[in-house]
Amino acid sequence: MAGLLFGTGGNPRSSEQGTTVSGIRRIAEMGLGCMEMEFVHGVKMGEDTAREVAGVAAEEGVKLSAHAPYYINLNAREPEKIRASQTRIYQTARISSICGAQSVVFHAAFHMGDPPEKTYASTKKYLEETMERLEQENILITIRPEVMGKGSQFGTLEEVIRLCSELEGVAPCIDFAHWHAVTGVNNSYPEFVSILKQIEDGLGRNALEDMHIHCSGIKYGPKGEQKHLNLEESDFQYTELMKALKDCDVKGLLICESPNLEEDALLMQETYNSL
Repeated sequence: MAGLLFGTGGNPRSSEQGTTVSGIRRIAEMGLGCMEMEFVHGVKMGEDTAREVAGVAAEEGVKLSAHAPYYINLNAREPEKIRASQTRIYQTARISSICGAQSVVFHAAFHMGDPPEKTYASTKKYLEETMERLEQENILITIRPEVMGKGSQFGTLEEVIRLCSELEGVAPCIDFAHWHAVTGVNNSYPEFVSILKQIEDGLGRNALEDMHIHCSGIKYGPKGEQKHLNLEESDFQYTELMKALKDCDVKGLLICESPNLEEDALLMQETYNSL
């Protein structure tokens, strides 16, 4: 991975068409380096399209990742919902690997009133089964549980690091805005550096050499995340984050999830490059 690449969660708003190929070409035109394909409402891409996506991404030099459907809960009460969740992770991983994507991000689970340790055990068990299936079918792609923005969800920084340390082929997606929203703090240079140190301590330096990061402005309340905002409309200290990422020599993909997508992706890239 050559340095830190910046891009958008989904097609840039200024893409000519709504296709993934159009989005990739627009990313390249703007001088951004990556794009996260959003399969958040289901995996509806066929293999032929996926192969075309892989070709265009390689031609344009754009790195890809993907986001699995929102309808995943590895701590669901009903066995059929667990199986459906596993299938959605698998389907996303399979088509994304054909696209040449490096990672699949997903929201792992809800506590459903359970203590965090019970949620953790369920999430680990069913994700491990999914990883075994991917390995059996030789689908080589990193699966990334996301740090989440609400207390009702599995996905504290500590939970994600622990899960990634215990399962092969699993690495974190660090959403700095989510972690700020759920904790009310973690919004300064020293705190960002501390988070990166925590990741390195738990997972090794390699984790910082190949990170997947989500970032946006965020509106939050006592229960955490409420909605994403543009950076300049929020209290999120993105310049401090860019300094921390540069000083810690973090490499990988930084995906912007602000409503204005490419505008804030370019803003963060320009800020980072100016340091």
